Amino acid sequence: MSLFHLFIVAVIQGITEFLPISSSGHLILLPELTGMDDQGQLIDVAVHVGTLFAVVMYFWSDVRDGLVGLATLARGRTDTPGARLALGLIIATIPTVLFGAFLHFTGLSDALRSMAVIGWTMLGFGIVLYVADQWGPTRKELGDWGVKDAVIMGLWQMLALIPGTSRSGITITGARQLGYTREDGAKIAMLMSIPTIIASGLLLGMEMAVEANAAIIRDAAIAAALAFASALVALVLMMRLLRSVSFTPYVIYRVILGVILLIIAYSA
Repeated sequence: MSLFHLFIVAVIQGITEFLPISSSGHLILLPELTGMDDQGQLIDVAVHVGTLFAVVMYFWSDVRDGLVGLATLARGRTDTPGARLALGLIIATIPTVLFGAFLHFTGLSDALRSMAVIGWTMLGFGIVLYVADQWGPTRKELGDWGVKDAVIMGLWQMLALIPGTSRSGITITGARQLGYTREDGAKIAMLMSIPTIIASGLLLGMEMAVEANAAIIRDAAIAAALAFASALVALVLMMRLLRSVSFTPYVIYRVILGVILLIIAYSA
């Protein structure tokens, strides 16, 4: 792949992974709308790894608490905030892993990669996000996150495996519907991305590794580094903006893009 192609893929992934506008949807649309070759699953895995490092770095204090809490949890205790966070992240990841495995091994994941599906999910889940954000209560913070909310948000996150839904968007929707503040809802959504990206990366990475060669590994490393940088910038900007701006600008973008994609899909 050319450096320009890698740059475009990495920047799209880095910016859209944590904004509620669907990274997978944009990566699927890239070859369809530009005529570029599909970047392939190994590059997709690489850019997801890049964004994983970005979210770990940005939320390092919470990640560190979760890692310490994981050791506490392994001893059968849930009496620390870190242990409760680790337990919540494990529980919230299970529905996505199970649903993802089902889609992958039945071939439905490929069947859903269409412009019409992305158009409908962009539009529909954008409206759902708007409703949850505008009318959802604001009474909970990260410290209130428990098993029940982790299960509910895990089921919301499961829907993100449908292209165009947006993993961050749908989990933020679930958080706002449960009553979390915009900032803490986004933080929970970002932390939930860590085990999810690790699980999907391991699944796809092991399958793609057998086909890798020196050139592909080099391209993957470049893409991961570029995705890391762009994701870190996107995270910083979004978390700062949430102190004064709602999710409405992202909803407007989703609705406009969804309508355009549906017009293209059904007029073809």
